[in-house]
Amino acid sequence: MNENSSPAIMPAADIPDAVFQAQEPILLSEAPQSQPSGTLLRVLAAISFCHLLNDMVQSLLPSIYPILKSQFHLDFAHLGLLTFTYQVVASMLQPLVGQFTDKRPMPFALPAGMTFTLLGLLLLAVAPTFGWLIAASCLVGIGSAIFHPESSRIARMASGGKHGFAQSFFQVGGNSGSAIGPLLAAFIVLPQGQKGMAWFAIPAIVGIAVLYRIGRWYRERQAESSGTKHVENTAVANLSKGRIVTALLILIALIFSKYFYLASLSSYYTFYLIQRFQVSVRTSQIMLFAFLGAVAAGTLIGGSAGDRWGRKLVIWISILGVLPFTLILPYASLFWTGVLSVIIGFVIASAFSAILVYAQELLPGRVGMISGLFFGVAFGMGGIGAAVLGKIADVTSIITVYRLCAYLPAIGLLTGFLPDVEPRRAKR
Repeated sequence: MNENSSPAIMPAADIPDAVFQAQEPILLSEAPQSQPSGTLLRVLAAISFCHLLNDMVQSLLPSIYPILKSQFHLDFAHLGLLTFTYQVVASMLQPLVGQFTDKRPMPFALPAGMTFTLLGLLLLAVAPTFGWLIAASCLVGIGSAIFHPESSRIARMASGGKHGFAQSFFQVGGNSGSAIGPLLAAFIVLPQGQKGMAWFAIPAIVGIAVLYRIGRWYRERQAESSGTKHVENTAVANLSKGRIVTALLILIALIFSKYFYLASLSSYYTFYLIQRFQVSVRTSQIMLFAFLGAVAAGTLIGGSAGDRWGRKLVIWISILGVLPFTLILPYASLFWTGVLSVIIGFVIASAFSAILVYAQELLPGRVGMISGLFFGVAFGMGGIGAAVLGKIADVTSIITVYRLCAYLPAIGLLTGFLPDVEPRRAKR
């Protein structure tokens, strides 16, 4: 989620030279080689499971928009403001959290972050006014800001060198949670109303317990590596600052096209289906679940494909390749709308893991900062996109929003200007 004016992005001229130098991180970019592969897989599975729980809980906010819209008499601009608040708070804080923990590892930051999400969830269940809904969104955003850069670091530590697979496996947990959230909202929250949100405190508490165990593992690995400096092998250390900045800006533009478009589906897809095809709220939620499930599947395949065939190729296909389908979507029937949304979700979702690992290799030793920046940009673009598209929908219509957003994947043409880092790594 990136946009021309994301609060998570610093101007290139303001980025210090030290950021572009391969550093000697005092924390581990990867787990020690002596670590058994079975342990690494269990840690990776555990952090992916927590990502599922975290994003499942967080996805409830847009999933209950129909309830909030009716109960609090909100318009689309108010709903967009809720998403904007949550995602921009996360966008602003994630790079700061990642940069801080690059220098000062905090093994138990993850359960603390999930605790903020739990508090926001409980406040959503009892919020009496729109102002309290905004406060709850802030708490959820803070929890997300702590969780994502640190959990991405854990995934890389447990990757065993398969960085693309590890990030996609980690991401698919979050995407699966985002897909399950609306489905559970349809069958649990909708019948009970706003207070039904309180039931989801249970998975949040489970997540806190698992993350505490992961924090203990992280602390043990940190103790084992004390006094041992580790520098990741990198094929791009000889790229100039200008080329690195240009590549990062292109990646940010690609994130913008991906997540600004996804904001139109994740935040307003149910309203689009209801307005255009007069389907029920439950039917629209089930179709949203199908779309988000396709996103989860595409995410998992995209990471492994990037490890095998190259990240740049995956970025080409996932961003630009989805353009024909987005152009057709606003004019399709109900059946083909469902089919096209699944195809779009599957194809476009494969980009993020490839983009994130590509960026991490551009700036070795800055895993937390890069993860925080790109997760932050993604969240920021989701928030900005939801707010802007909500305003456009109020002024025009939801259908107009989808016709305008259909052209965003054309930004994928910028992929051609990215340096070819994979051939250099293979050569070395």
